[in-house]
Amino acid sequence: MKLVVYVLSKPDLLQPLLTTLANAGIKGATILDSTGMGRELMDNDEVSIFGSLRHILSANSAQTKTLLFVTPDDGMAKIVSIVERVVGRLEGPDSGIIFSVPIDSVKGLKG
Repeated sequence: MKLVVYVLSKPDLLQPLLTTLANAGIKGATILDSTGMGRELMDNDEVSIFGSLRHILSANSAQTKTLLFVTPDDGMAKIVSIVERVVGRLEGPDSGIIFSVPIDSVKGLKG
């Protein structure tokens, strides 16, 4: 089993992404509101290096969405494929980040 974590930097794509995932049989993700470190530092007046980024980042949403999936080991590729179909190539700008970590044990997972 794996824990797949995807940080969606375009929250307006959340509903289309969830619909596409559900239609592909992927259900049960947990969705968290999140904010990136750069955004938090930018909002801090004491960190002057990020002052110049205020104008650039102000057009972007302050919030991101973090999606958590518990999936079989081979589920990562399917999730990445769907994410890239909805959001665009992950190498592109504002596409987010996705990664997985192994799960040693899990209880309460409804199949």
